[in-house]
Amino acid sequence: MTDRRLGVTVTHRRYVPYAHAHYAGDLVDGAYALGLFGDVATEVCIRTDGDEGLFASYSDVQFKAPMRAGDVLEVVATVTRVGTRSRTIDFEARVVCRGRPDRGSSAAEVLAEPLVAVTATGTVVVPAAV
Repeated sequence: MTDRRLGVTVTHRRYVPYAHAHYAGDLVDGAYALGLFGDVATEVCIRTDGDEGLFASYSDVQFKAPMRAGDVLEVVATVTRVGTRSRTIDFEARVVCRGRPDRGSSAAEVLAEPLVAVTATGTVVVPAAV
């Protein structure tokens, strides 16, 4: 019998404010995505187990493309394994909109195809069922 929690997917979207630019070219540090992964993992735990859970570890993190201030990120978390108290979750942060300062100070565009910026696999733990 398949666990009903397996395959649960949660998606968040977030605008990256210019206050988070950390490097030249309005680049945002990779830790920004990890914070968003924590947020979406919290909702996964609430939906699957009725508890916020705790993030235990990452087993893989890959930075694939830059994230910039002015981007809109789509962050997706999918439960890929369910243990007694642990859940393995695959994460992906995608850029779906990007600022276009070359067209004006507030110009932006929706990307034709999302740009995968960061992927990760993580483990969360939840309290034992009572």
